[in-house]
Amino acid sequence: VQLVESGGGSVQAGGSLRLSCAVFGLAHSSYCMGWFRQAPGKEREGITLIGATGTTTYADSVKGRFTISQDNTKTILYLQMNSLKPEDTAMYYCAASDAPWQAIQELPLHPATFRYWGHGTQVTVSS
Repeated sequence: VQLVESGGGSVQAGGSLRLSCAVFGLAHSSYCMGWFRQAPGKEREGITLIGATGTTTYADSVKGRFTISQDNTKTILYLQMNSLKPEDTAMYYCAASDAPWQAIQELPLHPATFRYWGHGTQVTVSS
């Protein structure tokens, strides 16, 4: 399984970016997909996920500003980021989980429930 992120970059506060994650090698489409981020000196933070049926969950820090989506084949995951803030600066990671949905819901947006990870794409937001 390989996850490859792209679309990161530098933007001014209030701007937008769209991240993409190309998904290779997942044997079936029942995986839960998520986006995480990690700023220097901080723990990895789950910001959004999408279940196999399309159910989405968002962290309070990004709710109303970020949107997760997939293409129809579920081979590309997107993260549309609007109204970006300097505190959104971080390395952004795409991840996939084959854990049961109930297990994911018990630890929503927790990195421990995701098995596969990309290498990340950097997002920098300047004030």
